[in-house]
Amino acid sequence: MAESELETLSPFELSLYLERQIDPHQGLPLLNAGRGNPNWTAPTPREAFFLLGQFAVQETLRSTPQLTARQIQPSVQRVARFTEFLAGHRGSGAKFLKTVSQAPENQLGEPFEDWLTQACDAIIGDNYPAPVRCLPVAEQPLKAYLSRELFQNRPLAFDVFPTEGGTAGICYLFDTLMHTGLLDAGDRIALFLPTFAPYLELPKLPHYHFDVVKIRAHQVQEAGGRTSYWYADEELAKLRDPRVKAAFIVNPSNPTANALAPATLKTLQQLVAGPRPDLMILSDDVYGTFVPQFLSVFAALPHNTALLYSFSKYFGATGWRVGALAVAKDNIFDELIAKLPSDVKTRVDARYASVTTDPDDLGFIDRLVADSRDIALNHAAGLSGPQQVMSALFALYGMATEGQAYKREVINICRTREKQLLAVMGLAQPLPALDTAYYCDIDLLKWITTRYGASFAKYVQKRWTVTKLLVALAKQQHVMLLKTSAFGSSPWAVRVSLANLATSQYEEIGTRLIALMDGIQTDWQKEALA
Repeated sequence: MAESELETLSPFELSLYLERQIDPHQGLPLLNAGRGNPNWTAPTPREAFFLLGQFAVQETLRSTPQLTARQIQPSVQRVARFTEFLAGHRGSGAKFLKTVSQAPENQLGEPFEDWLTQACDAIIGDNYPAPVRCLPVAEQPLKAYLSRELFQNRPLAFDVFPTEGGTAGICYLFDTLMHTGLLDAGDRIALFLPTFAPYLELPKLPHYHFDVVKIRAHQVQEAGGRTSYWYADEELAKLRDPRVKAAFIVNPSNPTANALAPATLKTLQQLVAGPRPDLMILSDDVYGTFVPQFLSVFAALPHNTALLYSFSKYFGATGWRVGALAVAKDNIFDELIAKLPSDVKTRVDARYASVTTDPDDLGFIDRLVADSRDIALNHAAGLSGPQQVMSALFALYGMATEGQAYKREVINICRTREKQLLAVMGLAQPLPALDTAYYCDIDLLKWITTRYGASFAKYVQKRWTVTKLLVALAKQQHVMLLKTSAFGSSPWAVRVSLANLATSQYEEIGTRLIALMDGIQTDWQKEALA
């Protein structure tokens, strides 16, 4: 592929292309820090899931030895049999399920006996997920988990919709905003940058074609030399424009791995309380659980915000496809739908006519559910039963004592890797209070200027591009990173995932990057002497 063609590839497509060009059996071992798939898993909730499934299968066989076993039915003796079943198994999964059996109703949402029966039915997967939005077995565990981990236990009344990971949630939000008339093709929206690249790509699609206002963060040096990313007042002031209908925020950000500062949350609150009470906010909080004492935009502005969360990164569960959308019971989306112009409202009501005879009573979150199955299949909507049980167990584990120890371990893993990488490159460490340490966003041109001097940096800027550097890094040093200009970062920035390699390999990434640049500097010096 020609150099000019490589420049046009998206970050992920370039990464896939380079991966195909490298022979892992020749030269240095391949270190692919381009993708964000974590290399840890949470074994306890998974073991609990499979044990619970094994018990549920036994329950279907209690009255028949045939292959056509019976469906799960309520049973007054089930808890006793479950206790006996757990007694026959050792390991953290059985121990955790015993903890679940003793969990308070404000976590389970109902007495354990009822929760267990529903969990057995859901994990067998022999019924449609009804109610379609969220099974009772998952609803309260999800709410309690989000409240603790993202909302600092603020008393918020909200609904949840379990989705097929965060990616499905993103698609559902964009589509329903259009189907409900809250957004139209060509409308003005705001994106907080840097952000996950698809948030920049989706608005360009022909059926959206949004007019995008970019609200950019800039890196600042805090006291003690720590770094963080801040949104200046003049950037946030762009939201005062009444033509900006919605703001999309990835918090903590990707790739800069930085949570919104308290001052930014306060400014947003003042904005909504003042000139923009109608502003719709979509907050993607997938990385929130990597920040101690994290506070979501949803917790600060529940009326105006729809929340997206996924268990994928935190629990090493990208293959499970389990996430959730949350919307406050009292929300701006329902208010704006009620205020739609009559011609638009007539069109919107007609769309949902097969779901309800009274569209005014259909909440925004239930429209999300219906739209996720193109209305006609709303009766079969909802995340699968087994996936909802897994999400419930992840949530319950996250609130357990062992789950909090797991959190400390995962955060420590990421921060140790970050410290090793940045130390070998001579870069400042981020401010820990706002840092996920899941990614590093490194401006190569700034780093080159600091390490090698302004003259060499000008040479690199003239002769190279970040794409060419990444190609050379992959082919010569067998290190793969992701360019992040498509995320809204600096044109010379690259993302290093701190999640998917062994901790000891992050120092090696820095060493190989230095080796590449040392070689380019040597060639430059020879060229200057020639």
